[in-house]
Amino acid sequence: MTLLAVERIKLFSTRSPWWCMLAALVVTVGIAAVMSAASNPVTISGSQTGYTFGMAVVMVLAALAVTTEYRFGTIRTTFQAVPRRGAALTAKAVVAGLLSVFVGLLAGFGSWAIAKLLSPEADLALNSTARWINVGGISVVYGLAAVIAVAVGILVRQSAGAVSLLLIYMLAVENLVRVIPTVGDKIYAWLPFTVADRFISGAGQTTSSSPLSPGWALAYFAGVAVVSLAIAIAVAKKRDA
Repeated sequence: MTLLAVERIKLFSTRSPWWCMLAALVVTVGIAAVMSAASNPVTISGSQTGYTFGMAVVMVLAALAVTTEYRFGTIRTTFQAVPRRGAALTAKAVVAGLLSVFVGLLAGFGSWAIAKLLSPEADLALNSTARWINVGGISVVYGLAAVIAVAVGILVRQSAGAVSLLLIYMLAVENLVRVIPTVGDKIYAWLPFTVADRFISGAGQTTSSSPLSPGWALAYFAGVAVVSLAIAIAVAKKRDA
């Protein structure tokens, strides 16, 4: 608990987390407002269209939580205070993940609320498990995405490089894989953020998306996050700070 408290204090010692949280909420809820105004009526899944862009901002926040320490050299002090590097880096991932879960809750239910406000005639009742996942499940995905971003930050150690890699992969690479002849759609179906979208969207998937059920999709995405962090910690233990 002490490590978590220390990492929380360090994370909020700069302004970037606050700006990232605000940006994630504004982007996600803003897109929900636009979709609600443009669609007649809007659907539950339509109200959550902007979650991907909010997740990108959350991943930037999580990556900076690590790379900022490498940039200013304070990671050496951290490792001197906590010789068990795995514990220190895991604490960073947990704090970033929990914060992202909180942001995801606000983003998901904020988007749903603005859609309900702007399109009161729409059927936006949370009256099934799938609909609850469509709205509340964003928080879990944000948290796991933050863990992946922390892992990338540990591996790359540079803010610009980590952020660029995360955004390019998330917003472009997975979709570009689909253009590969013959096997593109098959590979695309198993890429992490495609699988995460399967969990969020449930049955509303195209034939080229993940074949996994929502439950297994969440387990798969969680596995990617855990394995990524484990690899990053193993690499961090073997190299100089």
